[in-house]
Amino acid sequence: MEWNDLTEGAKAVLEQTRNLKNDHIQIVEFEVGYEEEVSEENPHPISIQEEDYQNLKRFTEENEYEDRYHMARNKNMVKIILLEDNKIPDNLSEFPVFRQYRMDRLREEQARLAEEYKQEKSD
Repeated sequence: MEWNDLTEGAKAVLEQTRNLKNDHIQIVEFEVGYEEEVSEENPHPISIQEEDYQNLKRFTEENEYEDRYHMARNKNMVKIILLEDNKIPDNLSEFPVFRQYRMDRLREEQARLAEEYKQEKSD
């Protein structure tokens, strides 16, 4: 399976598996069902649905590139880890975890923005 065969949601997840600044493995935690709203600042929102998860699962099992992944799912929460030498690194706690694609994080961000807007209106 090649990159071009991936759904947009699966591509968004995979793009986060490397921290380009120091080239460390990035652990990505995402929620199936995550969906951003369209806005002026965000004309191309990220959406990760069951189809994207299935597509990602297939890619991690049969991709034609050198990278290997470990994926684990508990209900709608999924973690994906880029493996080092085809195994999970011993020191996972040293690697950053990308949690932006979670509904609770999205709700927190919306609440923060609403509070900022409320503050601006009262000033």
